[in-house]
Order: sequence, then structure tokens, then C-alpha cells
Amino acid sequence: MVELLAGAYPDARCELDYRDPWELLVATVLSAQCTDQRVNQVTPELFRRWPTPAAIAEAPLAELEEAVRPTGFFRNKARAVREAARILVSRFGGELPRELEALVELPGVGRKTAKVVLGEAFGIAAGIAVDTHVRRVSGRLGLSRSSEAEVIAGELERLVPQPVWVAFSMRMILHGRRVCVARRPRCAGCPLEPACAKVGV
Repeated sequence: MVELLAGAYPDARCELDYRDPWELLVATVLSAQCTDQRVNQVTPELFRRWPTPAAIAEAPLAELEEAVRPTGFFRNKARAVREAARILVSRFGGELPRELEALVELPGVGRKTAKVVLGEAFGIAAGIAVDTHVRRVSGRLGLSRSSEAEVIAGELERLVPQPVWVAFSMRMILHGRRVCVARRPRCAGCPLEPACAKVGV
């Protein structure tokens, strides 16, 4: 499956637009229950107005809420982003830590977000990021029977070699978005069909 995914999505990367690790972190937080395309429409103006963690830390909450409103759940997201910025400024000198456990202490940052940021921004294979797409594809391929993201992540991390964790995460996400979709998966011509057939799915 690793080889088939690599052949199908050789250049897979995060589809969120960002210029530095902080922007990727914010964009990933905003992407919860929202499409990457919508987030990419919001973040240019957001970072034009508040280009650094220090700037967002001082942003009026009402203005920040309005800026991220199109991404949904905007009150919670704005509050989380501003508080994360304040913690970064006060505890980390405005720089993102490169440890998963430190990142998940930031408001709005779960393990999936932390793994995406570490992998994409720093090239650190801290784990396999499990979102709704990875959860669905893993179940259909018989790689996991769990519905819990961290259980699935642990099972995948035992199966997949660590050097390809970052790429594998992005490839599984893209496959879930483009082919193995929730309704009416496009099984005809699916690049994983040979592996899928082997596990009887």
C-alpha cells in the first residue's frame, strides 16, 4: 500500500498555503470542519493584518473572529489562535516548538495538527496524522478496525516505516479526498485496488 500510494501521489503535500510554521499551524487549526480551499481564501488577509504571533496575540478578539468567520466555528477558532499566539510569545519567544508534546499544549492544537506541522514545516516524522479521510481509508483497507484517531495512528505507525510517515499521511489524506470518498468511492481505477482486494474489502 505504501508503494502504491507513493506511485499514485509522488508529490503529495499539505494543500494549505503557508509561508512559515506558524502560518501552517494557524491554517491547520482553521481547517477543522472546513475545506482547505476556504482556509486558503481567508489566511492571506489574516496574515496581512497580523503577520506574526506577537501581532495576533494583541489582536482585538472581535476583529479576529470576523477575519476567520468564513471557516466556521469562528469564535472558538479565533480564541484558540490568539491564546496559542500569546503562549508562543510568552513561553517560546514567538517560535514554534519542535516537540509534539509541547505543541499539543497550545489551544486548538491536537495531535493530528501537531503531527502535520512537525512533518510539513520541519520534516520531523512525529507520527501519522489521522483525520476523517485517513480514518475512512484505513477502515476500508482493513488497516484498522478502530474509530479512534490515536488508536488508528498507533496501528498505522506499527505498520508503516517511520521515514515515510509524513508522506504516507499526506497521501492517505489526498486519496480519501480524491478517490476513496465518503459516498460513492471511485473504486474503478483506484490505485490501491490490488491491496484492497487482498484484504477482502
